[in-house]
Amino acid sequence: MKINGADAANFGVIRYRADGTAELTLAEASYAEHGRGARIGYAIAESEFGHLLIAATAVGLCWVGVEESAARLTREFRDDFRNAELLADDDRARRYAPRVIASARGATAPIELALDLRATPFQLAVWRELCAIPRGATRSYGEIARRMGNASAARAVGRANGSNPLAIVIPCHRAIGAGGALTGYRWGVEYKRRLLAHERAIAQADLPLAAARAAGAG
Repeated sequence: MKINGADAANFGVIRYRADGTAELTLAEASYAEHGRGARIGYAIAESEFGHLLIAATAVGLCWVGVEESAARLTREFRDDFRNAELLADDDRARRYAPRVIASARGATAPIELALDLRATPFQLAVWRELCAIPRGATRSYGEIARRMGNASAARAVGRANGSNPLAIVIPCHRAIGAGGALTGYRWGVEYKRRLLAHERAIAQADLPLAAARAAGAG
């Protein structure tokens, strides 16, 4: 498929592993700043974490937010993509919902999602580090900066973390402040706490199965 003269395969994809980590690949977006040139469909889905607003171009997911208020989600999304043509209750966006929710619930089967995101090289590097954090674990902004080879970049990591347009999909909730403080989440600390508690419960439940597999292999 061609989008604005480019092959759709050149845009982006995220592939989840059983432990909740993911491989993130991005090349270019099909639209300019604030969605200029894009036709974006969006839909509200229900989940145990709150309302999800899921938005997608013809290429892939471009925005996911989580909130109790569907009205706030819609305002935030419309502001972020104020230069785009926006289509409410879009079937294409709605079709992404089961896989987005399954990834958040901790599905062990492989999940792949097409993406259409704008990102600077630094943002992409940070988002890849977020995707490398296993389900049930967290890393501080400082630790992420050290893993990127720049220990002094913790604040810049925090800004890139906050600029993530795909709540839950790119797990920015797994990044925490120094000393374990739950800070810097666009959708509020309570949602961050809720997501982390859910993931820790899944990780704990998986421990006996992992031990049994290790014993069998031995």
